[in-house]
Amino acid sequence: TLTGTSVTLLSLLLPLTLMKVKAKCLLSGSWRSDTSCRMVVSTLDKDNRFSGFYLPGPAAGYSELLTSPLEGSQQDTELISQPTFSFTVNWKLQDSETARTSVFLGQCYVDTKGEETLHALWLLREAADSPAEDWKGTRIGTMGKSSSHRTARSS
Repeated sequence: TLTGTSVTLLSLLLPLTLMKVKAKCLLSGSWRSDTSCRMVVSTLDKDNRFSGFYLPGPAAGYSELLTSPLEGSQQDTELISQPTFSFTVNWKLQDSETARTSVFLGQCYVDTKGEETLHALWLLREAADSPAEDWKGTRIGTMGKSSSHRTARSS
């Protein structure tokens, strides 16, 4: 027969065995935003750093931008399943000497169906000709209209 202690222990452990393992959101893989921008992120290294490339879509309105390198990091998914992340893009431009850099800051979410989305804010900095023109060198926005969705996982 089961003792009171055994029953108590079973009642505490049973819910743990029935709990669903929470999906973890990893940035590695391919993503597409609501404005058709594409991002490909390499596999994360042991320090949760990554590299890859970013290509603005036609709806983003920057036809002079070429596929450009990105580097960043995300929180450890062993600590948090829906991590925050940041990355920098140093834009390559067609026929231009203009320097542009963007930083993205956001969070990777997993919904109840296991689908991953990225929500992010970005800052775009364009080189200004002088301190007097510094005010017009920075723009701010969101990644797509609302989010980016995974198109493929890294192997």
